[in-house]
Amino acid sequence: MSGYDVKVAFDGAMQVGEGPLWIPAEKALYWVDIDGLTVHRLLPGSGAHTSWIMTSEPSSLAPHANGGLVVATRAGFVHLDTGTGAASDIAPSPFDRAKARFNDGKPDAAGRFWVGTIYEPRDQPAAEMYVLEKGEVRLAWSGGMTNSNGLAFSPDNRTMYHADTTSHRITRYDFDLATGAVSNQREMRQFSMDKENGYGGRPDGAAVDSEGNYWVAMFEGGRIVKLSPSGEVLDVIALPVRCPTMVAFGGDDLRTLYITTAGKRPAAELEQYPLSGRVLSVRVPVAGLVQPAYRP
Repeated sequence: MSGYDVKVAFDGAMQVGEGPLWIPAEKALYWVDIDGLTVHRLLPGSGAHTSWIMTSEPSSLAPHANGGLVVATRAGFVHLDTGTGAASDIAPSPFDRAKARFNDGKPDAAGRFWVGTIYEPRDQPAAEMYVLEKGEVRLAWSGGMTNSNGLAFSPDNRTMYHADTTSHRITRYDFDLATGAVSNQREMRQFSMDKENGYGGRPDGAAVDSEGNYWVAMFEGGRIVKLSPSGEVLDVIALPVRCPTMVAFGGDDLRTLYITTAGKRPAAELEQYPLSGRVLSVRVPVAGLVQPAYRP
């Protein structure tokens, strides 16, 4: 475990902070508070903060090629004009919103926006993966997971990474950027599910760096784990919170790792970890990747 200087990037407490996204042209960090129904923007250079209330839980973000953001919400995909604050529908959710909502997602280099769901009853692995492509939503796969997370792509766009938080497992897929086809699922890393022995949290949101390594937030583990493409643990960043939710590379050199965290936690945990719910940052020795935009 290396020594890292973890700082507070934004000192407002989120209920469920998620989906950090750095947009270099704006020098801005965006993220969501799912339970707070809010999209946030921070300009770290000046400290200026803006927020927008959504009508349905936002979970993940993508830059929109025509400006603003695409926001995945329980009700569907929405275009948020961050200049005017206007929100317009792109496509509705194609699932039972009483049992599921969109969760973690990322755009690919061809302009598609991939977003998985969380199956909220959690009594079966019934979550799904969807793709927003040119204004239409298609189902990529169904089942085999309960809480879709950790979506990321390799620098050469030939590998998709994915985590099912409930099963504590990260998998890899072969990815065809031209067609959007996903195949050849195999295990990358299985984390312990024994909460009495060797439990270090379960994989939540993630990001890939410019060298192809996978940085994943370990929910309830109080740490960020850096994995090689084959799943070997390369480094660990200890955090002053128990429940990090996702990471994103940002800053002028893409070497600032921003970390969203959960603040909707038991009182005893909040007393022990008073920074829960804040957005954290830490300087890391490798640059990340710029997130591509959704292209309608």
